[in-house]
Amino acid sequence: MPASSGEIARIRIASRRLVRSLGFLDHTLAGTDLSASAVHAIVEIGRAGEMTAKDLSAILDLEKSTISRLVAGLVRHGELQEIPSPSDGREKRLALTAKGRNTLAAIDRYAEDQVIAALEDTPVDTVRTIIDGLEIYANALARKHPCPAIPAIRQGYTGGLFAAIIGMHAAYYSRETGFGEAFETRVARDLAEFMPRVGRPQNGIWHAVAEDRIIGAIAIDGEDLGASRAHLRWFIVGDTARGTGLGRKLLSTALEFCDAHGFDETHLWTFRGLDAARKLYEDNGFVLAGEWSGDQWGKQVMEQKFVRPHP
Repeated sequence: MPASSGEIARIRIASRRLVRSLGFLDHTLAGTDLSASAVHAIVEIGRAGEMTAKDLSAILDLEKSTISRLVAGLVRHGELQEIPSPSDGREKRLALTAKGRNTLAAIDRYAEDQVIAALEDTPVDTVRTIIDGLEIYANALARKHPCPAIPAIRQGYTGGLFAAIIGMHAAYYSRETGFGEAFETRVARDLAEFMPRVGRPQNGIWHAVAEDRIIGAIAIDGEDLGASRAHLRWFIVGDTARGTGLGRKLLSTALEFCDAHGFDETHLWTFRGLDAARKLYEDNGFVLAGEWSGDQWGKQVMEQKFVRPHP
């Protein structure tokens, strides 16, 4: 139902107060001597680890010429560095310098202290209402004026990763295939067995993060199959990132790990009907090695095994 004129007026008043209270009308922001756009650039590059100027332009919703001047200024002041892309020598990627990382830490401290002070005497239930309201409104604005976040892929365990992997699997497979508690239990059990081994050199796990949320994951188990065979496991992309190319990027990262460690083969198990995933596997050198009827995931399906030889 459309908002009433009174509700629209209240939202506009609250938005103006929010902008002023956060300091966006000042020449600098977040206790730094930097402009608002520079602060946002440092935060987004720091969260992602690396990105191109084109990525930054999309996130900040600024023109290419504006981004060029912004980046040049931050490089000149020692906050950013430009590094060659490993896949394209003509492309430069942006990353924070040591000074930039210190600036990001100071921005984070300032922003966190600001939130803590604002909510100091606010009841817990009200805090949750504020979070929900801000997220809903921000998402509604983004749908009309999208500014995509560029996911960062990070290796290793992080807090909440276990739950995120199970949650993404449960949400997707319950909806798309009707898998239920048997499937979720199997995922949780196998993942719990793997996690204590994830730090060993032949094993790896990666997760994609956008706006501080885990939106994808993949793992390589280099131990359970033995005989120089890697096992690709728990490959999942969340609903908000499906179709963006993130799955291809995660798979490429995991396979680069397999090749660097000299595995003779990489194996994965799936089932018939996941056509988009199958095309992605085959594009990356996997070949269907076997197919049979099975119910290891709690429902009768045509299970499949794919194998990729070392290139």
